[in-house]
Amino acid sequence: MATLYQGNVPSMARTAEAAGPVIRTIQLSDLHDALKRGWEDFKAVPSHAIILCVIYPVLGLVLARVVMGYSVLPLLFPLAAGFALIGPFAALGLYELSSRRERHEEATAWDAMEVLRSPFFGAMLGLGTLLLALFVTWVATAQAIYVAAFGYEGVTGISDFITRVLTTQQGWWLIVVGCGTGFLFALAALCISAVSFPLMLDRHAGAFEAMVTSLRVVAKNPAPMAAWGLIVAVLLALGTIPAFLGLAVVIPLLGHATWHLYRKVIVSDPGARPVPPPPHRPRKPAADFPANLFPWRNNTDA
Repeated sequence: MATLYQGNVPSMARTAEAAGPVIRTIQLSDLHDALKRGWEDFKAVPSHAIILCVIYPVLGLVLARVVMGYSVLPLLFPLAAGFALIGPFAALGLYELSSRRERHEEATAWDAMEVLRSPFFGAMLGLGTLLLALFVTWVATAQAIYVAAFGYEGVTGISDFITRVLTTQQGWWLIVVGCGTGFLFALAALCISAVSFPLMLDRHAGAFEAMVTSLRVVAKNPAPMAAWGLIVAVLLALGTIPAFLGLAVVIPLLGHATWHLYRKVIVSDPGARPVPPPPHRPRKPAADFPANLFPWRNNTDA
């Protein structure tokens, strides 16, 4: 009997491993805590925001300007909403920084590039390509919806565009159909990428396993994940003011918060090394203030 039991242990372990990571049930308070921790990470390492999170929104606008001519105005809202689709991939470096701070390691802007050395970066790139294709499809769909409502006639300015959208039946139809279609795209992106990239970075999971795990997370926590999607949408909308510059703060905040949300919703791998305690920092009394500026003097005196 003992031999039979011992023989079943590896089989049970393999079965548990095949079932995928263990998922917790989270509450709305966990979302608040994840955002709080994400804000702390952003304040600790703010320099990377310009490198990772300002360039690609600007490039997106430039690309749209080149491809669509000068009629970018009707696509400003779809572009801003579309950042939610590619944001999880764009925040790869932010996950790395949050992971380093979690382990009480040094985290600088350059450390974000360490994600490129991940053995599963190819899988991340593949899923990122899928999200990029989803983003391009959404922008093209939004353009088609606008053309169906108003034709190919361009707008003369912001006031003209606002008047068309808010005071005509075509504009109301555009709002309803556009927002409904955008919701479906956002839902698809949330379901397949809620925790996919942090999981691939942390546990070296494959793209398919990561997407399945994200689907399981959303299925087990429908209300909190729906609230998370709403938070992301609202913050991204606020980040577009003014002229998309707010995204330089919103996107890193959401990126760091996504890592902490992943930590809350996914049970830690039993085989992972424990997180070390924070390093001890000796107290420096105010009376020793001049000497504290020259620590080598203290060592010499000792």
